[in-house]
Amino acid sequence: MAVIGLGAAVFDLDGTLIDTEPRNRAMWSRLFDAHGVPYDDALIASFAGRRGLEVLRDLAHLFPGRTVEELFEEVVSYESLPGMPAAAPVPGAVDLVRSLADAGVPLAVVTSGQRPYAERLLGELGVRGLLDLVVTAGDVVTGKPHPEGYLAAARDLDVPPEEAVGFEDAPAGVRAVKSAGMTCVGVITTQPAGALAEADHVVADFQEVDVVPGPALRVPGSGAQLSRSER
Repeated sequence: MAVIGLGAAVFDLDGTLIDTEPRNRAMWSRLFDAHGVPYDDALIASFAGRRGLEVLRDLAHLFPGRTVEELFEEVVSYESLPGMPAAAPVPGAVDLVRSLADAGVPLAVVTSGQRPYAERLLGELGVRGLLDLVVTAGDVVTGKPHPEGYLAAARDLDVPPEEAVGFEDAPAGVRAVKSAGMTCVGVITTQPAGALAEADHVVADFQEVDVVPGPALRVPGSGAQLSRSER
């Protein structure tokens, strides 16, 4: 086990606090199918943690005659279609946020999602009122893997980045946390442990993370080690 001191905790949202990744992948797949654009699972998986508009700017050449903004509106519209995969809290996530809040730890979310989307999900989780700050896609110039969002969170929480712990489920997010100078805990809800090898610690879910006096976090192993199986 490892114990990590912390002055603040900063969470990604999609795939970290709430498992929306199956739904997000279905939405992206539907966009490609609708326009007859070929894709594979690896391409869709590479979008995890990134802002949708930035993904689409990189791929705009595959959708001639359509603007990035039009494509983004289209993919977002798929979320409410019947039969889309349901989203569920990552095991232990809500309890961990509540425990950290009870311990007086400053809390923030840094997400690549738009604010209305993020506020809605956090409200559904019942943790919005416990957070000091929510940094969304519209609050930064450059999205993950750039560290801007995490640096903004540390600044506005008035906590040095090196005293903060960031939680992420995607390689782009892990790079953003590490580039900001924070300790990173990777959560393998959407990616295999090896994809999060840059994280300082990797856990299967938040049931493996405990708040201990300090306040501090107790987590299993270090690097890409897991206390359970290499899932």
